[in-house]
Amino acid sequence: MPRYLSQHTLACLTRQGAAELVRRMHAATSFSLQRVSLNLQEGKMLVEYEAPERASIEEWLAAQKMHFDWLMRVELEACDGELQPVA
Repeated sequence: MPRYLSQHTLACLTRQGAAELVRRMHAATSFSLQRVSLNLQEGKMLVEYEAPERASIEEWLAAQKMHFDWLMRVELEACDGELQPVA
């Protein structure tokens, strides 16, 4: 399944708020949440998903009124110094 990454700028999010946000994202049925990385001090969040298509993530984020700075499909990644296609 295609993999996607997104970056979000979050204003005044507490640790408890971040935990609730991650729970909501994990419960989504239109994509599979793989990883979330947060920096609450800088108000930044990176999210890794698996989804059948980009639109499924965009629609869920819009329904949740969650802005994203960017959303990209991962096509290639480096493993052990070698660039490989992502399955």
